[in-house]
Amino acid sequence: MPNYLSPGVYVEEVSSGSKPIEGVGTAVCAFVGFAEKGPVDTPVLVTNWTQFVGHFGEFSEGSYLAHSVYGYFLNGGGSAYVVRIEAPQGEESEAVAAGAVLTGPGTARRKVLGVRALAAGAEGNGLVVETTAGEGETFGLVVKRGSQVLETFEGLTAGKGARSAAEVVRRESRLISVQQLEAAVPAAGTTALTGGADATGAAGPLNPQTFVGSTADRSGIAGLEAVDEVTMLAVPDLMSCLRAGLLDRDGVKAVQLAMIAHCELMGDRVAVLDTPPDLNAQQVQAWRVEEAGYDSKYAALYWPWVNVLDPVTGKPSPLPPSGHVAGVWARSDGTRGVHKAPANEVVRGALSMELAITPREQDHLNPQGVNCIRAFPGQGIRIWGARTLSSDPEWRYLNVRRLFNYVEKSILSGTNWVVFEPNDPKLWDSVKRTVTMFLRGVWREGALFGRTPDDAFYVKCDAENNPSEARDQGILTVEIGISVVKPAEFVVFRISQFADGASLDE
Repeated sequence: MPNYLSPGVYVEEVSSGSKPIEGVGTAVCAFVGFAEKGPVDTPVLVTNWTQFVGHFGEFSEGSYLAHSVYGYFLNGGGSAYVVRIEAPQGEESEAVAAGAVLTGPGTARRKVLGVRALAAGAEGNGLVVETTAGEGETFGLVVKRGSQVLETFEGLTAGKGARSAAEVVRRESRLISVQQLEAAVPAAGTTALTGGADATGAAGPLNPQTFVGSTADRSGIAGLEAVDEVTMLAVPDLMSCLRAGLLDRDGVKAVQLAMIAHCELMGDRVAVLDTPPDLNAQQVQAWRVEEAGYDSKYAALYWPWVNVLDPVTGKPSPLPPSGHVAGVWARSDGTRGVHKAPANEVVRGALSMELAITPREQDHLNPQGVNCIRAFPGQGIRIWGARTLSSDPEWRYLNVRRLFNYVEKSILSGTNWVVFEPNDPKLWDSVKRTVTMFLRGVWREGALFGRTPDDAFYVKCDAENNPSEARDQGILTVEIGISVVKPAEFVVFRISQFADGASLDE
């Protein structure tokens, strides 16, 4: 208490002891993949496409990251964290020109003429040199590709001089160079140029650990443990590596399992998974059920891939849908709320699907947790599923999982003030009042099922669940129950005939 030493009027600011709980953000996606520039293994916050280009560059060939981030913002995404990883490079080598050695006549087979393609690379392997006999000590060279004659040189001499093979070919040929190894005329015959090789610098086989990363090093997926704001996780370049042969399907499965494990560990985010490319409905079901077999309430799987306009080629190109789907989640959260299933929403930027599917095919995939993307006449391309990969019916629907994430994280962030407060009935009432006010707001938004707040949730914090032995251990327990709104996934209209003039009351 302050000391009052002189007469007067004093004003004191008094804290009520409790603070309102504010809802946390629900639509921040983390992307992991390859980019043409930018910091490596450092989560960078970008809030629009221009910022992404400034940090990581434009669209790059062989990478899906930029396309996916573009699709995310196009579909309504507001903020994203991007982690650029680098693939280990193989040994680089320069291009090698194809060549051949022409030998002299007789049995000694002396090397008399060296021939080499002017253009370095494997293309020179298709050239063939034919040696023809001329008058006296002269000879001719015909340079061919298959049966097509490309260049002809006649009246060539061995050794030095104006008509030497080396000098004439140097002046006139656009395809080969010649070196006189010995002053002799080569034997008549045909010789193919070989040994040409293109420059190499492509990445070798990729270790899945490059994507997974390390918490200690703050690298890859694991490095995102340090970013609290993330609520979605997508790794579209996992599929670019599969398509390029840098990873096999076991490697893809290893990384996706790491994505799921990361989301389960954090408990506040959901993994958006892609299927391998070029799969039909039966193959997707086999991948989901037999090969991958994931069972998690923190992951959702989408199929098929979507065709988008590739700015590099100007043509439609298939793209794994995770980036576009994450944007739809964000858009749905902003317009309707996290409790609304992010389905029956248009996928902006999708020209078509990689494979058009039928309702009967979705009949087999939907119960397995494969969320299909379908085209409807006059309604565009829409996400037509909202399930997790969990076998537990309680966590079947994606919006239920994400609503719990939102409620749990909001309460966790909004009740830090409780730590180290006196654990007494005054604190219990204060905590109960704070949580109740927050959940009443959630109920008013339509996220909880019930005609009244008492029907929709309860909060219990009293002596019964905080006995003396728990208080002696410094533990405060608050029990919360909420009734979540489930989506109307199956809409059934029962239609029947009735006699003219009859009523339902008869």
